[in-house]
Amino acid sequence: MLIDANKSALLVVDVQEKLMPAMAEPDRVVENCAVLMKAAGRLSIPVVVSEQYPKGLGNTVPPLAELAPPGSVLPKLHFSCAADPTIAAVLAAYEREQVLVVGVESHVCVLQTALDLKAAGTRCIVVADATSSRAAGSKDVALARLREAGVEIATTEMVLFEWLRQAGTPEFKELSRLIK
Repeated sequence: MLIDANKSALLVVDVQEKLMPAMAEPDRVVENCAVLMKAAGRLSIPVVVSEQYPKGLGNTVPPLAELAPPGSVLPKLHFSCAADPTIAAVLAAYEREQVLVVGVESHVCVLQTALDLKAAGTRCIVVADATSSRAAGSKDVALARLREAGVEIATTEMVLFEWLRQAGTPEFKELSRLIK
């Protein structure tokens, strides 16, 4: 089943100032999260951005904070965004049946969030090239575990073109430029 822009929400997990320098391929993760946030903004897809204990780990990195819609950045202490009452309520209020999850760390907050969303009956898609962990092996194990649990795995480009559905539209002309 294709990913549908009209049924999607984008959840950006903990892409924070003090976490990203320790991640494998941090620039790629930020770049791909930015592509998806820009596309979501253009296609009217709701975006929620979590921050794990921002007092200690800092805020969302500036390139993504600048793209976050007003009021979309929410602090949390739970590793799973779905276990945080505020974030869960915001996601539920959007009434979207598909949640695309990006961010860090793949084997902790992304994994727990995706498993909880799946268990709650949400179609959860983790965007592999927009996630990371400190160790690449941890990400690999997390993606394998998620796949085994029935969570879908996609890439940024897959999501973008499934959201767009066809060439020749003004949205396609604008957003296809985001893919290099």
